[in-house]
Amino acid sequence: MCTTKEKILLTSLKLFAQDGYEAVSISKISGELGMAKSALYKHYKNKRDIFDSIINKMDELDYERAREYNMPEGNMDEIIKGYREISIDKIRIYTEAQFKHWTEEEFSSLFRRMLTLEQYRNQEMADLYQKYLVSGPIDYMTHLFAGIIEKKEEAKQLAIEFYGPIFLMYSLYDNKREEDDLAEMLKNHVDRFSKKMDSY
Repeated sequence: MCTTKEKILLTSLKLFAQDGYEAVSISKISGELGMAKSALYKHYKNKRDIFDSIINKMDELDYERAREYNMPEGNMDEIIKGYREISIDKIRIYTEAQFKHWTEEEFSSLFRRMLTLEQYRNQEMADLYQKYLVSGPIDYMTHLFAGIIEKKEEAKQLAIEFYGPIFLMYSLYDNKREEDDLAEMLKNHVDRFSKKMDSY
């Protein structure tokens, strides 16, 4: 069961994802919760405090997921070394988990939608969008692929080829039609990519 603090966090994120961060006030959040502003201030100092807590929770979720699926973490040397010990099956499982994380899990999905909405209005949001959804994943995958192929200059291209379709599928998910089987689409993409990696 959610604590009051967690309810405030989730309700705030829902409003940020719907209306944008700047458009949402503490009054709007407290009104949505049916709570006096003074009661909300017992848990968070201001709207920025709520936002920082959302970022902290996302970082915790990222860390927990990497640990759960035994994905490499730490500095880049450790990541590269760790990747050499990972099978394509483990990468497939982790990729599927990541996709569900950003599309089906409420908190993470709302966070993604908020950043997508706000990236053109606010440089900080644009930077966070890049970190979590664009350049961050590509940089991570670039270092992973650099650990297993001899042609290091191809690592970034491989990262883009792997992550690009997954990134596109987030938008497909948000506007999905009944005939779109994204789980099958994702599986086929990873399967085709793993066959390509066999040639390295």
